[in-house]
Amino acid sequence: MKHLFTLNRYFKKYKKKLLLGILFVILSNIFRVLQPQAIREALNRILEFIQSDKGQLQQEQLYSELMKFGFYIFGFALLMGLFMYMMRQTIIVMSRLIEYDLRKDVFQHYLKLDTAFYQRNKTGDLMSRITEDVNKVRMYLGPAMLYGINLISLVLIVIVTMFKVNFMLSLYTLLPLPFLSFIIYWVSNKINKKSEKIQQQLARLTTVSQESFSGIRIIKSYGMESNWKKDLGENARQYKDLYLGLSKIDALFFPSMLLLIGLSTLITIFVGGLNVYNGTVTPGNIAEFVIYVNMLTWPVSALGWCVSIIQQAEASQKRINDFLQTKPDIESNGMGHMPTNSLQIEFDRVDFQYPGSKTKALTNFSISIPQGSRIAIVGKTASGKTSIAELLLRLYDPSLGSIRLGGIDLKTLPVDFIRKQIAYVPQDVFLFSETIEDNIAFGIENQDPQLVRKAAEYASVAAEIEEFPDSYKSILGERGVNVSGGQKQRISLARAFIRDSPIILLDDCLSAVDSQTEQRIMEGFESYLSGKTVILITQRLKQTVYMDNILVLERGKLVQNGNFETLVKEKGLFSQLYEIERKAESNIQEN
Repeated sequence: MKHLFTLNRYFKKYKKKLLLGILFVILSNIFRVLQPQAIREALNRILEFIQSDKGQLQQEQLYSELMKFGFYIFGFALLMGLFMYMMRQTIIVMSRLIEYDLRKDVFQHYLKLDTAFYQRNKTGDLMSRITEDVNKVRMYLGPAMLYGINLISLVLIVIVTMFKVNFMLSLYTLLPLPFLSFIIYWVSNKINKKSEKIQQQLARLTTVSQESFSGIRIIKSYGMESNWKKDLGENARQYKDLYLGLSKIDALFFPSMLLLIGLSTLITIFVGGLNVYNGTVTPGNIAEFVIYVNMLTWPVSALGWCVSIIQQAEASQKRINDFLQTKPDIESNGMGHMPTNSLQIEFDRVDFQYPGSKTKALTNFSISIPQGSRIAIVGKTASGKTSIAELLLRLYDPSLGSIRLGGIDLKTLPVDFIRKQIAYVPQDVFLFSETIEDNIAFGIENQDPQLVRKAAEYASVAAEIEEFPDSYKSILGERGVNVSGGQKQRISLARAFIRDSPIILLDDCLSAVDSQTEQRIMEGFESYLSGKTVILITQRLKQTVYMDNILVLERGKLVQNGNFETLVKEKGLFSQLYEIERKAESNIQEN
């Protein structure tokens, strides 16, 4: 249970509920154990009455005694039930509170981790840890702990009471316990190994399911339903086989428990009968011991269930701990001075290589971007354009060289500060399943409908939003499935405009927009982005006409640098790409 010990910090937080829960468990078991004692006394009184003269007066006394014992038993049962209710209101509630805290801590750690982590891990596995694994741990914190405390306290109280009544009879009655201990030890080891494999397979199954849901349109358009069905079926079969193996162990455990309990009952009756014959115990003691043995039946039977839950929780908590111990490659140090006046951007001899890649994305890249300037970055596919954006946002750190903002190295600035200075529109536009208004206002704290509409107008999407049934209150489907590609890009563009950040970073975010709308947006840069630093990464070279300076990349190196007119006249990569683009547009117009 070494991995479950990491939950101790949560127990300290809710120690009051835990201690009260333990107290209520003990009190409920005390009143549970008092019931067999009352039954013992009642049975002994009946036997005394049978063996004595059956006078009318004695019969009335017997009725009175039995009524008294009946009230005792009823009162004990009532108090036992009350404390059982209170123990659930403390321990089970505590488990739900810890579940909430644990799930929140896992999610917060997800938010801290960098982009490289999400490239290494699959979404299904990440979802499995915050859902299924946390649920398994919650079962340990709640039901398993409740029944475990109940078992320990009840067994101790019952055994102490039994030994007080008759030492030798208690020894014979508890004789099967060593065999029970061996079975528990054997089963717990088996369950632990199988539980970890089950959780790993569940993560794979979740990954396949999540990918099939996310890519359902691609699967259908390529007619690959049968292949995905086969893949999912194979993973589901493996999960089923692993779980059936665990169920077989559980199935063997419970009958073994009942067999040992039955053996204890048989020993109690046999040895107890001999002791009654010898006069060392009373018949009421035999009834009392039988009730004690049967009283232990459920807790001891539940022991196997508790062991199973604890071992599954151990496997799940190990996966959670492994994840929580993962440190992000990008740490927010925030130890240096903050930029005060200028937010000039400088790349100083930067080399960069993606984790796991053998090819450099950028090589000896140096550039200075003054505050308020408008810069375009162009080049062929995989020339390193997006890498510049990711490094500037500090999604990655350069392999060599440094990047400075306002003369200060990004590594010494808080990550939150860096990203608040930059409004970023990525290539892969992501819209949430919320209203259009919520999606546009995503980057600001106080949602202002007027600002939302103004940003939509800047992005040339306001008129189209008004045509939706509920206008800005219209709910978008998952990942914006009910809007066109161009509308997605412009809504995402409006999201960047509304932030009013000093740096606007646009990564090929107008690729799905028609030429007229594109020109309208680009012409508007002069007015609504006045005074801001604009970095435009694009494949459409005609967009660079509106930029002050153009950086041309090839295989991670800066090969040209200048304004549009200069680069068109130069016989270099830019003029070659521009000529290809111009001819392609001419062919489209002719056709």
